[in-house]
Amino acid sequence: MEIILFSRTRSSRNAAEIEQLFNALHRFGFDYILNEEFAAEVRALTGRNIPPEKIYGATIGAHAAHAVMVCYGGDGTLLEGAHRLGGAPIPVLGINAGHLGFLTSAPTDGLDHLFGQIAAGELATQPRTMLEVEGDFPDTTHSHLALNEFAIQRHGADMIEVETCVDGQPVATYHGDGVIIATPTGSTAYSLSAGGPILAPACSCLVITPLAPHNLTMRPLVVPDTSCIGLRIRTRHSDAFVSLDNRSYPTASGASFRIHRAGQPIFLAVPHNISFYDTLRNKMMWGIDIWNKPAK
Repeated sequence: MEIILFSRTRSSRNAAEIEQLFNALHRFGFDYILNEEFAAEVRALTGRNIPPEKIYGATIGAHAAHAVMVCYGGDGTLLEGAHRLGGAPIPVLGINAGHLGFLTSAPTDGLDHLFGQIAAGELATQPRTMLEVEGDFPDTTHSHLALNEFAIQRHGADMIEVETCVDGQPVATYHGDGVIIATPTGSTAYSLSAGGPILAPACSCLVITPLAPHNLTMRPLVVPDTSCIGLRIRTRHSDAFVSLDNRSYPTASGASFRIHRAGQPIFLAVPHNISFYDTLRNKMMWGIDIWNKPAK
């Protein structure tokens, strides 16, 4: 079995934690490849010589059906790693070396257990909806897929207008900082910080969340994930930008986009049988009894 490692450069990383990762890979006899940025960091910190054939770039290319991608970092690392899969049906496991981590739920101190689950074929996965976006992207855009959200945001001091329709039916023109189209997975990310609802991952829906709307009656709207959402940008004196998860691109007034559920979901690994509600309760600290704290 092949492990596809992905990680981003981190100033706080040290040689010991990288050695722990590679030692665990060798104990279970996994073959592996890793992205070029991580390979450079591994060489610099540990002196390990990574053969060129074990290094990949912007995309992973063709790989065995039994491969597993292991993203070592925070949620942003997992999002970028999933982007490099390019829609390939390969399970993605996030090892949390970041902070909040709704997606990267596996702890770094349980590598042997995690890799043991992978080796035994016991790693459970959940299909997660992805977005596919068509529209006025710059020519440099490589992938139009997003796991969390597609967002339109103002660039400058002036508010923007986003004309929004669902299945060809006009819904609203949002005047403000922009709008977010989020999947259930993305409902606990940017959309949540903008006041959007939390959606369980199994929900077959998308959420339209306005960003700082000028009209205070504007509220997030949940629609079926079979919908096609159309957006058109209007700006007065400045441009805007659009983002697919953590990848941003400039855009101009008059640009339009069409968002719908991608044909292929991503398969997110669920180690230790950690449920979405366990993660939600722990990350949001809903299990803390604020009324019966012990006296200091």
